[in-house]
Amino acid sequence: MAIILRLDRVMADRKMSLNELSDRVGVSNVNLSKLKTGKVSAIRFSTLNAICKALSCQPGDIMEFEDSDDELAK
Repeated sequence: MAIILRLDRVMADRKMSLNELSDRVGVSNVNLSKLKTGKVSAIRFSTLNAICKALSCQPGDIMEFEDSDDELAK
């Protein structure tokens, strides 16, 4: 996957637990955990908006594009 999720890093920088973020965003711990570990293929803009608001960050702070030579070869 070319998009890397850095939610765990931003949460650590803000010293925010998964439970606290879940309460602020209104998304279950399970779904946030999947986001945190990168085991998702999509995210709703409303969820992304709520996460960015709760963490006072920009979408680019929690998502990163990695240009992979393997992806280009396909």
